[in-house]
Amino acid sequence: MSLYSIGKPLVRLFYKFCFRYEVSGSENIPKDGAVLICCNHLSDFDPPLVGISTSRVMSFLAKEELFRIPLFGRLIKMLHAVPIRRGSGDRAAIRTALNLLRSGHTLLIFPEGHRNRSNRLKKGLPGAGFFALNTDAAVIPCAIIGEYKLWRKMKVVFGPPVDTDSMKRQKMKSSEASSVIMMHIQRLLDENEN
Repeated sequence: MSLYSIGKPLVRLFYKFCFRYEVSGSENIPKDGAVLICCNHLSDFDPPLVGISTSRVMSFLAKEELFRIPLFGRLIKMLHAVPIRRGSGDRAAIRTALNLLRSGHTLLIFPEGHRNRSNRLKKGLPGAGFFALNTDAAVIPCAIIGEYKLWRKMKVVFGPPVDTDSMKRQKMKSSEASSVIMMHIQRLLDENEN
């Protein structure tokens, strides 16, 4: 039994008690096959929250600096985090992410590339569009809504898959595909505001 499968129910209990989180739209996530979950990014609490909101085992991209923190770096690696050097076109991380998706895994990314507590998303980096255009993954927009304050309600909303076939037919650039994905996330935020 892996640390991921042992830890997930415990983390779920913690989030349920502390943040009273709710999930909607989980039926939009395919039960098998590659899935790319693209989400807004409020806090370092986000990856576990999204991870416990679906039955899928999930990997996620995390900034390289986190892996240098003693013990914590080792822990997140055991929980399927993939280190990425931000702002440098990290080829090793991109290759790892592509391999995960092409092998039918679930990958969580935050297209903005950094935390943003505003309800208005900033421009998405081209990575999300690149993965969408270069794999057969179902691209699922996701919105985290609320504040990580004790006993305040948090909400995780998964939207329907983005139409990546249309993107590929239109021969979109990665940046254009990312913009479409960001529009879907923004729509979820707008429709589910507290």
